Amino acid sequence: MTMIFHITTGNAWNKAVAEGTYQTDTFSAEGFIHCSTSDQVIQVANARFRGQSGLVLLSIETEKVAAEIIYENLEGGQQLFPHIYGELNTDAVVHVAEFEPGRDGYFTLPNGERIRY
Repeated sequence: MTMIFHITTGNAWNKAVAEGTYQTDTFSAEGFIHCSTSDQVIQVANARFRGQSGLVLLSIETEKVAAEIIYENLEGGQQLFPHIYGELNTDAVVHVAEFEPGRDGYFTLPNGERIRY
């Protein structure tokens, strides 16, 4: 079982659950949903979401995703990031966790804790 992760707002996720599929606000312009591997989640959270509250972390089982997933780097650098090229079917999400930053606005995981899925 391969897992990837996506950070979104709780409101956006609740809407997706009601509709059965999820896509981001940037989907129509970019054509894909940005995701991360477990090793990339904290880096991405701090780069793109620092200080934001009301977020959730979606744990996505790749084998259940109906759309194509491509690992690529579109912004330069060596890291490959998973991108979902299509809407995300909500039944591929196997765990949803509240994902709040610390008082300093940065995201961390407690010592030794792994991302749950």
